[in-house]
Amino acid sequence: MVKRFLALLLLAGLGGIFASLLAGYIPDAELNLTARYYADHAAGDLGAANIVTAIIVTYRGLDTLGEVTVLFLAASIVGLVLTHRQKHDPRPGQPARTRAPVGELLTTGTRFLVPLILLLGVYVFMNGHLTPGGGFQGGAIIASGILLLLLADPLKHFSHGLISAVESLAGLFYILLGLVGLVLAGGFLDNRILPAGELGALISAGAIPLIYSLIGLKVGAEFSSMLASLSETEEL
Repeated sequence: MVKRFLALLLLAGLGGIFASLLAGYIPDAELNLTARYYADHAAGDLGAANIVTAIIVTYRGLDTLGEVTVLFLAASIVGLVLTHRQKHDPRPGQPARTRAPVGELLTTGTRFLVPLILLLGVYVFMNGHLTPGGGFQGGAIIASGILLLLLADPLKHFSHGLISAVESLAGLFYILLGLVGLVLAGGFLDNRILPAGELGALISAGAIPLIYSLIGLKVGAEFSSMLASLSETEEL
């Protein structure tokens, strides 16, 4: 009873804080100085039709590196903890899980949908400089295809070596591109190491499509690694 009262009190306090913030909220009538610069110069400076992409990949490239690093650490910790659990919690005496029969409709549907999901993920991160989307979104879509495979067949195994190789190589080339931008252009992950091209074309915005492709592969591999590790622990 006391715990419920404290939880309700906490929720009421948070509700009061958010209500006061909402009541005193005054929307900006115009963009601030930084936002105005991005809106006016992003397309001309970087050649990216999607201003959000230009900001994330180039103007705040170090912040994006931090986000990728946090996701990498999360995937590594999940894999480490689950591997430790598998080694030290064998649960003797329990019968091993058997493969449940998979329906033909589910199997056929999965085989049909997964390639389309992977193709959509690639499309999203390769067109991130033109349309809403990018590396993080495309990588998550790719991982959803892996999740669908695991839902259709929970005992399916994936090669952790292959996933680790894709994640490691994508991260390595991502860092190398950032350093090349630091040396040859205006800063870390500066996309102007390649020609800007024609605004709105698929091959444009300098190195942004390449950078987002590497981020998409890295994020997709990290999410897939976590899903595969979680699936394998269910077999214990």
